[in-house]
Amino acid sequence: MSTRKLKFKTELNQLMDIIVHSLYSHREVFLRELISNASDAIDKLRYEALTDRSLAGADTEWQIRLVPDKDAGTLTVSDNGIGMDEETVIRELGTIARSGTKAFLERMKEGKQASAPDLIGQFGVGFYSAFMVADKVRVVTKAAGEGAKAVSWESKGSGDFTVGDTEREGHGTDIIISLREDARNFLEGWELRNLVKRFSDFVAHPIVLVTEEEKEDKKERKEETVNSQQAIWLRPKDEIKEEEYASFYKHISHDFADPLHTIHYSAEGTLEFKALLFLPAQRPFDYFTAEPKPRVQLYVNRVFITDACENLLPQYLRFVKGVVDSSDLPLNVSREMLQDNPMVRKIESNLVKRILGALDDLKTKDYEKYVTFFKAFGGTLKEGVARDYANREKLASLLLFQSTRTEDGKYLTLDEYIGQMPEDQKEIYYLCGDRMGSLRQSPYLEVFKDKGQDVLLLDEPVDPFFAESIGEYKGKSFKAVDQGALADAPEVDEAHAKAYEKLLKYLSDSIEEVKEVRLSSRLRESAACLVADEGQMSAQMERLMKQFGNEMGETPRILELNPAHTAVQTILGLYEKDSKSEDVAELGRLLLDEAIIAEGSKIKDPSAFARRVNMLISRQAG
Repeated sequence: MSTRKLKFKTELNQLMDIIVHSLYSHREVFLRELISNASDAIDKLRYEALTDRSLAGADTEWQIRLVPDKDAGTLTVSDNGIGMDEETVIRELGTIARSGTKAFLERMKEGKQASAPDLIGQFGVGFYSAFMVADKVRVVTKAAGEGAKAVSWESKGSGDFTVGDTEREGHGTDIIISLREDARNFLEGWELRNLVKRFSDFVAHPIVLVTEEEKEDKKERKEETVNSQQAIWLRPKDEIKEEEYASFYKHISHDFADPLHTIHYSAEGTLEFKALLFLPAQRPFDYFTAEPKPRVQLYVNRVFITDACENLLPQYLRFVKGVVDSSDLPLNVSREMLQDNPMVRKIESNLVKRILGALDDLKTKDYEKYVTFFKAFGGTLKEGVARDYANREKLASLLLFQSTRTEDGKYLTLDEYIGQMPEDQKEIYYLCGDRMGSLRQSPYLEVFKDKGQDVLLLDEPVDPFFAESIGEYKGKSFKAVDQGALADAPEVDEAHAKAYEKLLKYLSDSIEEVKEVRLSSRLRESAACLVADEGQMSAQMERLMKQFGNEMGETPRILELNPAHTAVQTILGLYEKDSKSEDVAELGRLLLDEAIIAEGSKIKDPSAFARRVNMLISRQAG
């Protein structure tokens, strides 16, 4: 293969331009990312060698080497891991844009450049962080296995790169960074030692710093292991400082903030394993765009197996980061076998129990910290109510809600809601919508405010699914206040029912969009509202299904009118004067439009709505 010059794909070209010209704060994270990649390459080879005999002769003295060269102005980060062939080099380092690259660029478009170096690792583009400090980057790599050839990749980060043949003694990868003048501090041994201690002290493989010292008019080469290599999860909790936990969390999560809460324990008995888990303090920026899978790392006797074992934690706990190390799983277990391994299922059950217990403790003992967590990840816990039947009630007890009685930004639990229910209230009332402000002004709440009953206000996209799936909590069933009849609401006055009987039939026949027009027992101040029939999909659920591309068709709902409202009484008066007047049907449709707006939906024919409003204005003027 002769040397070839290739162009970066558009997304990578944009990424390189941002890194080279815009990112300066926290530039030191480049070393963390390159060491992390080197560690991953070694872990991958160790794992592949367990089942691939052709790799059995690979090095067993795993090592990551940092070699600063002050004369050449270069810093080399080397490993003896899996290495890459030509196709992998081109795919990984230049021509195929990854989804992470696109997500990273989206964050840049939102004006988040100042925090971008902190996010590089989260989006899987850590290699390119080298260009924050480099004039040029050269990669020399050789794949493990017989017959592999070494490949060279080189770029100045200016839109293109070259790929060609080269020589390398063994498998692995060397990243040679030609440092900018303003980044020469990364050639100093003390600086490199400090950065390794800060970011990578818990990497399982030796990180060897290779330096030269002047002695008796000649230079002597010195090699020094600068990381502890201690598996922090194997150490006793009382020997570990909070800053050590924080450092390890940042290493595995690529988060720049400290974890909100740490769970560290050993399971003993019939199934033995150790777990070190972390609850993040903030939601990752790609949390709702990345593939929603748990990413806890699984080790067997300190040998890394995978960070993508889907059965190690349920999907709704995907925010948890950490490590699980088992001595009971076979060392050569395949990733495929893990999916149906009964031991993994037992570990999962144990982990879920511990995590939910830790969340309950946090809610009880440090409520403000728990609120911070819940604002970030509460919606994901609600997913768990629908997915995890065995832990449904436990999960429900961890949820926080705003309600008609809480101030904005304040919360209550389901237990607190039930504890303050009047004796005659049999159900937990709730209302779903898009915005908290609109929910608080909803006409559906009027009868409950009048009776002094509380209503949960749910404004997250997951809430309609959550409310339908939970069904009940501690014997109290959930009841949507915009659906079906209300058991606690007073019956419609008999005199009103008789007076409006003919008008209601006329409007039911005239307004074909609705299933029925009836008098309301839930309204006090508003003239009208739309109600879903019992068992029918709510308006909020219909809107969400449309957003997800599921056009199920609209089911006609019930238009309820407040018989004590002046507007409704006026329509009754017009009907009694002239039962065939077209104005009666038009005004009835105007009340329907008003109800549609109040529930948060869009009017299908805005021009007709405007015409009806103008009719009222003209009538008032004349």
